[in-house]
Amino acid sequence: MTDTSLLDLDAVLTIARRRSFRAAALELGRSPTALSSAIAKLEASLGVRLFNRTTRSVSLSDAGRAFVEQAGPALEVIHHAMEAARAQRATPAGTLRINTFATAARAILSPLVLTFLRRYPEVHVDIVTEGKLVDIVAQGFDLGVRPADHVPADMIAVPLGRPERHVIVGSTAYLTAHPAPRTPADLLVHRCVRGRLPNGALLRWELRRGRKVVHVDVQGPLTLDEASVARMAVLEGVGLGYFMEADIRADVEAGRLLRVLENWTPERPGLCLYYPSRRNASAALRAFVALARELAAERPHGRAAPPASA
Repeated sequence: MTDTSLLDLDAVLTIARRRSFRAAALELGRSPTALSSAIAKLEASLGVRLFNRTTRSVSLSDAGRAFVEQAGPALEVIHHAMEAARAQRATPAGTLRINTFATAARAILSPLVLTFLRRYPEVHVDIVTEGKLVDIVAQGFDLGVRPADHVPADMIAVPLGRPERHVIVGSTAYLTAHPAPRTPADLLVHRCVRGRLPNGALLRWELRRGRKVVHVDVQGPLTLDEASVARMAVLEGVGLGYFMEADIRADVEAGRLLRVLENWTPERPGLCLYYPSRRNASAALRAFVALARELAAERPHGRAAPPASA
């Protein structure tokens, strides 16, 4: 095993966790072909097959399961030692992996991430956006960004801005042809662009006025699972849409979209940056968190910086 690198051993654990060569290659920043070749060489040097492969799935063999159970803890010790050594470095460097969702990525890109990269040019930031909430430690991320009420209780959270608001909007053409709804019940006679949640369920539009909360199962000709695509459909006059305000603020200010039921649209908790407690956090992680705190403190009354335009 003299030719086996730490990267190859990490690859075994990542493939075992993701159960996919393609997903593991994406996470590790390697091509699936290179990753498959590295595993094949490792298996040849060990004289055993670590993975059972089919065209549809990847699973550990008995030998592979034993290898992961024994090598996993040892690799974790090695990585902790490497992190402790890197933490002594004065100048932030290396890669920071951040997991978030698309709206939050747009919101933090210009005020936080690009400012950080200009300040620390030796750091590479890798942002992965997905709708579902993931375990950032298990998935190999350094940081996460989610609404405050979605941050796991065992994480350290850094507030990034003020609460955000859901809004209901329609194009000028649509609202010229259809009277604007005056109550939540009026939505049931409107064409709406429906949203699908990461778990496959349809999004129920939540409206709130005072203590009264209403959830509406809207109807319409189109169901989508991505806010930017839904925005395009609403701009084309397909129907009303339900968005985070940050996603369509520029369209409202430009008059391309008009808000309706403004007295019924609720606020959501603001975004938080979060990360696990680590005694030996890297200089890059410490610098990123420090900048997030610095920028949050500069915003008067907790006002969030405007998001990058879509």
